Amino acid sequence: MRVLRLCALAGVLVVAATAAQADPMHGIAMHGAPKYGTDFTQLSYVNPDAPKGGALRRGLQGTFDSLNPFILKGSPAAGRHHVFESLLKRVWDEPFTLYGLIAETVETPEDRRWVEFTLRPEARFHDGTPITVDDVVFTYETLRARGRANMRLFYSKVAKVDRIGARGVRFTFDPAQADRELPLLMGLMPIISKAYYADRTFDETTLEPPLGSGPYRVASVDPGRIITYERVADYWGKDLAINRGQDNFDTIRYEYFRDGNVLMEAFKSGAFDFRAEGSAVQWATGYDFPAANDGRVRREELVNQRPAGMRALVFNTRRDLFGDPKVREALGYAFDFEWINANLLHGGFERTTSFFANSELAAQGAPSPAEIALLDRWRGQVPDTVFDEAPLPPVTDGSGNVRRNLRMARQLLQDAGWVVRDGAMVRADDGTPFAFEILLVFPENERIALTFARNLERLGIKVGVRTVDTAQYEFRRQTYDYDMIIHTWRISLSPGNEQAHYWGAAAVDQDGTRNYIGIKSAAVDWLIGQVTASRDRAELVAAMRALDRVLRAGHYVVPLYHQRVDRVAYWDKFARPEAIPTYGFVLESWWAKDAAE
Repeated sequence: MRVLRLCALAGVLVVAATAAQADPMHGIAMHGAPKYGTDFTQLSYVNPDAPKGGALRRGLQGTFDSLNPFILKGSPAAGRHHVFESLLKRVWDEPFTLYGLIAETVETPEDRRWVEFTLRPEARFHDGTPITVDDVVFTYETLRARGRANMRLFYSKVAKVDRIGARGVRFTFDPAQADRELPLLMGLMPIISKAYYADRTFDETTLEPPLGSGPYRVASVDPGRIITYERVADYWGKDLAINRGQDNFDTIRYEYFRDGNVLMEAFKSGAFDFRAEGSAVQWATGYDFPAANDGRVRREELVNQRPAGMRALVFNTRRDLFGDPKVREALGYAFDFEWINANLLHGGFERTTSFFANSELAAQGAPSPAEIALLDRWRGQVPDTVFDEAPLPPVTDGSGNVRRNLRMARQLLQDAGWVVRDGAMVRADDGTPFAFEILLVFPENERIALTFARNLERLGIKVGVRTVDTAQYEFRRQTYDYDMIIHTWRISLSPGNEQAHYWGAAAVDQDGTRNYIGIKSAAVDWLIGQVTASRDRAELVAAMRALDRVLRAGHYVVPLYHQRVDRVAYWDKFARPEAIPTYGFVLESWWAKDAAE
């Protein structure tokens, strides 16, 4: 039996004695056992002897006005992961496995109703102060009350916090909300210093360099333009196996550019070193410059095995205009991917057909018996098409002639109560015109949006395309002040609670979630619960495929496209490990060629 006494800190319990209920572990996997054993010395995708030194300069489009990445307010600078560390650290060659970082061990029972972490005695903040249980509890309480929406969602599922001796902390989950992923999510909680915030306001934007515990600290800030990080020479965790061969550069700089064309020109001139290229057009036509032609700039296509996720034109169903799934389905017929890919994208992409494309999580063909077992309870409450072959986006012949597809769209709109009068699509009962705006932040998306808009105008639909600056776009996106946007939802091989942040009803009315669609569906919420409750990989896959079917049947988005490789260009200053993990290249494992220990 555990002997409990109340701590002076309200709501937190101190445990004086323990009787083991679970074994301490060096790592924890969502399903199955961790790949790396207790005696591992390095990860498989790093060079353990990579030299330290040199600089990495990166360029980004946009701007920033804050160094506080944990709140909704403001636009935080890139690089949070360099400074702030979590209890456990994720690896990229397993679907979802974490190993000890600030925490030396993790314990959880078979039903995962609680999780316990034992902190490393050597873990330190950059000011030399130890990371304590007080800091962990303070972090949990602060982020639960005032953190970003996803943090509030995840941490609200904790019912109780216990102190276990001098270095242990246990989180017990609310039985009504507990699931098998929560121990891992608590392990990923970034730890902040209680003492540091004793005389600072947590939930305000700031340009003061924060106190962290990671391999880098903020060295300098040019507000809105440049942030530079410097490697911490006496970083407490530099000799851990989980960190070996990583964080090799002495300095890492992020420079911001407001325009994509200026960003590319800056790269060509050598103003920064590394560029991850997302544009097939740019990849095909934009690298004809001296440094790329003579080998000073290298280009590589690095194969990855991660899910592509969903990049799409997103309907905001909070708008009455997009409340009817027939209307949403109709508009999908006006998107001519085949012509766009051939004429605007140099044939460099594949059409995205699933919310979990390029993975075993995507529904294919007719539902399996395991999927039917999950979906049967929702018959009559979800579209009948959920039980048929998984729906695919409409296709064209690529000629630009979309009259057949537009006839299908017009019929669906008519069924939904829309008619054409005097060349304009209007609501039959009150004459309201069908008009909306596509809100963009990246000018390179304008051609895609305008091509889509031209086809819609042939239906009598009035579409405006508007590109705004980063700050305005972020504010409008976080407050759902748009009709349609382009967004990409990134998906891991082991999805979990973040799915509620993406598609859950509880996220619809909270600013700052990623339920940009505004989905409120009991079936979706229940299936997300099945995802997080899955006890093995087979159960997870079945639940994700069932969820995919329901999302696709709702016609919530017009799917765009994806690629199966990472296209990178960089000045020939760097070396990298040959091995590329499942989720793609890891820049933290690269090093400068001229570096010296």
